[in-house]
Amino acid sequence: MKGDELYALLRRRGVLWPTAEIYGGAQGLYDYGPLGAKLKRRIEEAWTAWFVGLSHDYYLIEPAEILPEAVVRASGHLENFTDPEVTCENCHQAFRADTILEKVRPEGVDGLTPEQIADIVHEHRVRCPNCSSTALSVPKPFNLMFGLDFGVTGRERVYLRPETAQSSYLSFPRMWDVGRKALPLGVAVVGKAYRNEIAPRQVLFRMRAFTQTELQIFFDPSHFPLPFGRVRDESLPVVRAARRLAGSEEVEHVRAEELVSAGALPDFYVFHLVHSYHFFRDVLKLPADRLRLLEKSDQERAFYNRIQFDIEANLESLGGFKELGAVHYRGDYDLGRHGQGSGRDLSVTQTGGRSVLPHVLELTGGPDRYLWAVADLLLAQDGDRTVWRLPPYLAPVTAGVFPLIPKAHRAYALRLADELAAAGIDVQYDDAGTIGKRYARMDEAGTPFCVTVDGETVSDGPNRDTVTVRDRDSKTQERVPVASLSAHLGASTRSPRPARA
Repeated sequence: MKGDELYALLRRRGVLWPTAEIYGGAQGLYDYGPLGAKLKRRIEEAWTAWFVGLSHDYYLIEPAEILPEAVVRASGHLENFTDPEVTCENCHQAFRADTILEKVRPEGVDGLTPEQIADIVHEHRVRCPNCSSTALSVPKPFNLMFGLDFGVTGRERVYLRPETAQSSYLSFPRMWDVGRKALPLGVAVVGKAYRNEIAPRQVLFRMRAFTQTELQIFFDPSHFPLPFGRVRDESLPVVRAARRLAGSEEVEHVRAEELVSAGALPDFYVFHLVHSYHFFRDVLKLPADRLRLLEKSDQERAFYNRIQFDIEANLESLGGFKELGAVHYRGDYDLGRHGQGSGRDLSVTQTGGRSVLPHVLELTGGPDRYLWAVADLLLAQDGDRTVWRLPPYLAPVTAGVFPLIPKAHRAYALRLADELAAAGIDVQYDDAGTIGKRYARMDEAGTPFCVTVDGETVSDGPNRDTVTVRDRDSKTQERVPVASLSAHLGASTRSPRPARA
C-alpha cells in the first residue's frame, strides 16, 4: 500500500490524524485517536515486557522531559546535535541535506563535511523540491533542540530533551543506590523526545515530538555474564559494513556465533542484537523476510558509538528499508561526560573493592515507527476485505460483540459486553448495519475475535448461553459457553515474555 493510501486509511479509522487538524495541521505533529492510542500503548507494554523483563536488574523509570542547559552541554548535544541544512536562495525553503540528496546519494550524508555535501549538490545540479531552482546554499549545521525560557524571570535556559537516554544516565547514581549495587544494571525509559526537525516527513518516521523506547544497560566491560549459548545458533539477516563499502547491500544470513568468532563482535553485543531482532520478528510479528540488521561504518555512526547495527524493515509505504531501532555500544562516553560536567565521579565500587566506570549498551527504538511498520506490513487485502493481522495482544480491541438481530438480542449482547469489560477484556459493541459489515469493520481495525449473540443464545435449547466466536484470520466460527468466554478470549492477550538472562 502506498504511503498516502495507508495514511488515509489510518486517519479514516481514527488511528491518527494531524495535530490541530481544523487549523490545517502542524507540521511534524500528530494526534492518536482511539485505535491508535490503544495500539501504541499495547506496543509500549509489549516492549517493556520484552526488554525490561530480560533481567531482574532492569528497571523502568519515568524522568522529567525538561533538561537544564548544563546537561545538554555536557552530553554534547548543545554543540553536536545538528543536521546539515540546505536553504534555497530563491524561495528560502530549508531542507535536510540527506533528504534533498536521497535520489543521488541514497546511503545518506553521515560523515561528510559541509563542503563535500555542497560538491555533491553542485555536481548533480540538485534542484529545490519546492521551486526547482538550483540556487542552493552551502550546508550549515542546524541544532535540533527546542530551547525554553525557564522560571519567573525567564533567564534560565532549559531544553526539551532530544532523547530519553540522557535521563537514564543522569539517574544512574540514584539507581545504583536503590538497586542491588551490582552490574549489569538496566535503566529503561518509555517517553517523549523532542527535535526541531528541519523538514518533518514520512508521517510517523520523522516528527518533532515522538516517543522513544530505550534501555540503557550499564555494565563492567571486563565481565558481562550472559547465557550466550541460548542464541549462538540463531541466524541473523545482516548487512556488514565492509560489504556495503564494497558496493553490496545484499543480506547475509549469519549465525550469532559466527558474528562473535569471525566478525569480531563481543558476545554481549550479539546476544542483545538477537534479542532486539526477536522483538520485531516474534513480538511485533513483522515478516522475517522484510527485516535486516544494517551495520554502520566508522564514518556513519556517531563518534561515541563503538558498534552500531540498525534494525530496518522494508516498508512499501515509505519506498524501502527504514530504521525501526538500533543497538549501540557507547562505551564509557556518557558517564564520563556527565562525570566531568557535574564534577562527580560516576565510577562504582563492585564486590571485591574493584572500581569501574560502567560502559553502556543502548537498545533503542520508537513506538511511533513500530506502529507505522505494523500497519504497513500487517494490513493486507484478503479478497474483498481489508484485514489488519495484528497479534491479539497488540490489538486495540480484543473482541467485537454483536447482536445478530438488534431488536431481539441487544439487551443480552450489551450485558455480555459489560461483563467482558469488567473481566478486563477490551470489547466494542456494534449493532449497526449487517453482520457482514460489522465483521469488515472489525477486520480492518485488527480485532482478532467477533462474538455474536443469536437466537440459540437466548433459547431454551442445548446452545442456550453460548455464543458464536469468529476468528479474524481464518474466518472460522465456533460456539463457546458464555461462562468460559472471558478465559477463552483472554488467553491470547498476553504478550510474549523473554527468558531471564
